[in-house]
Amino acid sequence: MEKIIDENKQGESLVLEQKTENNRKLFIESYGCSMNFSDSEIVASILYKEGYNTTQKLEDADLVLINTCSIRDKAEQTIRKRLEKYNAVKRINPKMKVGVLGCMAERLKSKLLEEEKIVDLVVGPDAYKDLPNLLSEVEDGRDAINVLLSKDETYGDISPVRLNTNGVSAFVSITRGCDNMCTFCVVPFTRGRERSRDPQSILEEVNDLWNKGYKEITLLGQNVDSYLWYGGGLKKDFDKASDLQKATAVGFSNLMELCAKAQPKMRIRFSTSNPQDLTLDVIETMAKYKNICKHIHLPVQSGSNRILKEMNRLHTREQYFELIDNIKRILPSCCISHDMIAGFPTETEADHQDTLSLMQYVKYNFGYMFTYSERPGTLAERKLEDDVPEDVKKRRLDEIVQLQRQHSEIRTRQFVNTTVEVLIERESKKSDNEWSGRTSQNVVAVFPKENYKIGDLVNVKVNDCTSATLIGKAIEYAVI
Repeated sequence: MEKIIDENKQGESLVLEQKTENNRKLFIESYGCSMNFSDSEIVASILYKEGYNTTQKLEDADLVLINTCSIRDKAEQTIRKRLEKYNAVKRINPKMKVGVLGCMAERLKSKLLEEEKIVDLVVGPDAYKDLPNLLSEVEDGRDAINVLLSKDETYGDISPVRLNTNGVSAFVSITRGCDNMCTFCVVPFTRGRERSRDPQSILEEVNDLWNKGYKEITLLGQNVDSYLWYGGGLKKDFDKASDLQKATAVGFSNLMELCAKAQPKMRIRFSTSNPQDLTLDVIETMAKYKNICKHIHLPVQSGSNRILKEMNRLHTREQYFELIDNIKRILPSCCISHDMIAGFPTETEADHQDTLSLMQYVKYNFGYMFTYSERPGTLAERKLEDDVPEDVKKRRLDEIVQLQRQHSEIRTRQFVNTTVEVLIERESKKSDNEWSGRTSQNVVAVFPKENYKIGDLVNVKVNDCTSATLIGKAIEYAVI
């Protein structure tokens, strides 16, 4: 096994694990959430043992896989365009096989394989271990599909092959699936019920990453705060656990503390949180350990209680404000980001104004903002008419985006004339002479390279900023 350095189109160095005896090439692309990118690393690990090395060149691939997202229609349309590209290359190289993985595979199932005939195999998020068998079926000329959802698969026994990595930051998956039945979301249907990974396997992966030189991990899940390991299976069955299982159960704050103690010099992030499950003990654990980064991604989706109820979000506007107040009280330096949907069915102008007023109260550091996109199979698609005109959706989204830009500039400017700790991740996109990295609060900072290198943790004196980026000069190495 060797590691090679490749150059992608952004000019970032990619460390790819290669076996010299492997004679087949895998090209894999990921779209959507961080969980999809993490899953692709699991897939690469499984196929690595089957004789596949990864490649960055589509034309060289024997097997092309796309890990898909179904959260919005635009994501699916992007994936279909990529499949058109793959099939164009396949016409030149008929031996190439094309497969769809992930949420879109789970949602569309056999349609892509049998009706549209644009792929050779379809594999759902819980069936990646079946890939070797499915590829054998393809070689034998049979349809290959496995989209069965599992009650216990966490892939905790697989050490992921790190893809598209800078060798500094890595994802560590801790939960799969989701029990929150938000009416706009397909995740419970494409990824199944929520289950948590054995904490011992998580710690082993964290320790292995540190030994390989990684300086930062992100604990991943559709809803990390509801992590609960009790030696059983699904979280919903915890009430049936034995007294011993309940007494020795590990929750999310416990897991974060275990990781922080195991590698006290490694930065620890997590994503994504759900307001109903983010408890005070999580915030207090963040405050207790310096190496747990001071950033919380806290999707709210709407500022209107009526719309939150229509979305089946199990928190109110007032409860969200209370949570924000607790974060700012316990972690005054914490940055908070959000997801927001404009134009959810039945949303009125008053509901929209509630969203804007919530944003004014919190003044988020940054956010991800979208117009509502009806997804087939969701409760909203079945029960609510998509009745907000597109021009109204777009206008409301624009108002949300413009307000967020104002708040981002306010929040970013607060760092000017302060010193921040920055983990160097890559070369700046705008200058070959500057490094780019992130602070504990997940704010990007750029500064002259001097003698520093990727992976260094440095103190940077901030002397200027844009709405999203700190500009400064490194003054010394930092120590967690």
